[in-house]
Amino acid sequence: MFDRIKKAFHRDTRERGDSLPSQSQHGPVSEWAATRGMTFSSGLGSTVTMQGKVGGRSWRMELGRPTRDYITGEELRARAELAVNDDIGAMIINRPLKEALERRAYSMITDTLQTTADPRLPEEMRWLAMYDEIGWEGPSEGFWRRYAVLADQRETAMAWVDQPLIETLMSWPEPAPAPQVPFMIVLLRGKCYLRMQYQPAETLTLEHATATFTAACVNALAAFRK
Repeated sequence: MFDRIKKAFHRDTRERGDSLPSQSQHGPVSEWAATRGMTFSSGLGSTVTMQGKVGGRSWRMELGRPTRDYITGEELRARAELAVNDDIGAMIINRPLKEALERRAYSMITDTLQTTADPRLPEEMRWLAMYDEIGWEGPSEGFWRRYAVLADQRETAMAWVDQPLIETLMSWPEPAPAPQVPFMIVLLRGKCYLRMQYQPAETLTLEHATATFTAACVNALAAFRK
């Protein structure tokens, strides 16, 4: 079945910004979603939507054109309405993206010709200013080279990002996304969000991103339920 799914998602990696396959080609993906208890639809703008449940809470994932200028090709984004403690805030972001956003923020601040904030600046830049980067013993040096964890409190970060989630974040199946591929999971205002560049455009990437996102949701429900 995976071979059929891969064909449905196949795209020329040399092309960027192309639309997704037509709805008639989405049958295998619909089947894949159904086997995981997810509903599937193909909407306007060639956006593929999948919905499911985690811990009794609804979540929605979309694959389509990027909504952030730091993502090229296709963007995979998800949102779960967890209804956990609204005061909790935390973020897992791949370090190259964090550093790129920080450079952009620094350039904006030091540009004497710029007197107003650019409305196109992503909300993620504000999150980087709101939360401190948290580190602790346990995760490997490889994890800290690839990712940064930011949170409102150290206890929040350690309760959310446990060892199984760390192992999932470090075990992308081959062909795996490079460490430079934009990726983040955010816990904010009682919701959990995923945003990443869909690269490589393989079903295994979609599968693992789904597993990583839902694992982060499960951890949040266990640690921060109201």
